[in-house]
Amino acid sequence: MNLFDVYPLYSVTPVKGKDLMVTDAYGVEYLDLYGGHGVISIGHAHPHYVAKVKEQLEALGFYSNAVQNPLQVELAQKLGAISQCPDFSLFLCNSGAEANENALKLASFHTGKSRVIAFKNSFHGRTSGAVSVTDNPKIIAPINACNPVTILPLNNSDLLEGELSKGDVCAVIIEGIQGVGGLDEGTSTFFQDLRRLCDTYDVILISDEIQSGYGRSGKFFAFQHHNIEPDIISVAKGMGNGFPVGGILIAPKLKASYGLLGTTFGGNHLACAASIAVLEVLEKEHLISHAAKMSAYFMEIAKEIPQVKKIKGKGLMLGLEFDFEVGELRKKLIYDKHIFTGGASNKKLLRILPPLTIQKDHIDQFFEALKILLDE
Repeated sequence: MNLFDVYPLYSVTPVKGKDLMVTDAYGVEYLDLYGGHGVISIGHAHPHYVAKVKEQLEALGFYSNAVQNPLQVELAQKLGAISQCPDFSLFLCNSGAEANENALKLASFHTGKSRVIAFKNSFHGRTSGAVSVTDNPKIIAPINACNPVTILPLNNSDLLEGELSKGDVCAVIIEGIQGVGGLDEGTSTFFQDLRRLCDTYDVILISDEIQSGYGRSGKFFAFQHHNIEPDIISVAKGMGNGFPVGGILIAPKLKASYGLLGTTFGGNHLACAASIAVLEVLEKEHLISHAAKMSAYFMEIAKEIPQVKKIKGKGLMLGLEFDFEVGELRKKLIYDKHIFTGGASNKKLLRILPPLTIQKDHIDQFFEALKILLDE
């Protein structure tokens, strides 16, 4: 049997990781400034994380949600405290797409409505509902296109109110900072208008923090830069530092009932152990404030490079925009300088999503390599 060929692959085979460094099958070390799509939040093979998962695996790896799992309660309490969302409830699942799927379903259950508002260049996942609110027709199959979805431009409150006033919208879903789309984001004024209008028209506000959450923006959630509170917050990626886990944080006004949502693997013992370890490291090592400091240092150097036309994003969710497509530059960074970076649907954008444990010398290494390649 062959693999279904849907991924264009770089010819690098990582076999080991430690903090920001990954080592390939030939013993070559690479600086990881992409973290596997922003998944590695506290560094590869963090010792506390490894110990916590190993300890849990040796005790009990899995049992279903038909029995009590105190680790879920511990995770919910820790997450509520560190994220400053103590009054929310937590539903655990396995991925970001599944988190958004459940968020959309819950919004529709709550309001009795079905249409969703999403935004230009959005990416919310590849499952049926999540992909239908993703602004990329190439990955939306006919079976997904049946969902009633309206795609609007960011930062246009008048257009938004015009759609919400029609009365059939169950949810607005918005990324705290767009990931795949290229690091665009709503203004504070727009986010505040969004909150007000959703309240006015009985619409659930879903903040997709799958990539921008867990400290990556310099706050726990990116929406916290705008002084609003959503009704549902979707999380994944950095939540498990590589372990498949996702979830939604749910405001008190959305009520639970038996059978409303469900999952086989979501919230399993290993996933909870991994997620608790991540929160403990974020807190103990002050990685959220550290992300803000490293972001300021990164931006300071980036501003000195004339080829960089625009710096986008917040915290350690950053993009460098050039006046040329960056595909070849990314290849040279990998093969010549042994540095992983990311791309976006904006082909001129180099995406930077390092572990939050990044230090100034890692940033210096990147910019030294970048300057050499740009001069070439």
